Amino acid sequence: MSNSRPSWDEYFIKLVDEVAKRATCDRGKSGCVIVRDKRLLCSGYVGSPPGFPHCDEAGHDLRKVFDPDGTVRQHCVRTIHAEQNAICQAARYGISLENTTLYCTMEPCRVCAMLIISVGVKKVVAKRRYHAAQDTRDLFKKAGIELVVMEDSVETYDNQ
Repeated sequence: MSNSRPSWDEYFIKLVDEVAKRATCDRGKSGCVIVRDKRLLCSGYVGSPPGFPHCDEAGHDLRKVFDPDGTVRQHCVRTIHAEQNAICQAARYGISLENTTLYCTMEPCRVCAMLIISVGVKKVVAKRRYHAAQDTRDLFKKAGIELVVMEDSVETYDNQ
């Protein structure tokens, strides 16, 4: 009888999928967990700050984003990203994120990447690629952060 156990990366990515189910913006249902020594420290999902209306209550707050190549995209600014929420949760409860591994739904955006670097995360494991992650890859390389992408597919969502 074979009992196939998931690797640690597979295990924590499955937790990311569960955390993402709490997301309140349906455009990018993302989750994040941060671990040290195979122990869960904190989690976060796409959602508004405490006390503010969520997309599933008040609708999206869409803004146009202009890519360097001239592409115009829609971005919802009502919520904060899963990675930001996890980092904020750690800060709120006095948890150091030095030498941790961050697991997330897709490669982090540039702003999240800078926060991840600033708090001392050493490894990022993303389930999928993000369409605008080249800056993130470059920043992580410069900072010495290992980036692992488990599935070589790009995360997409409506009205991107």
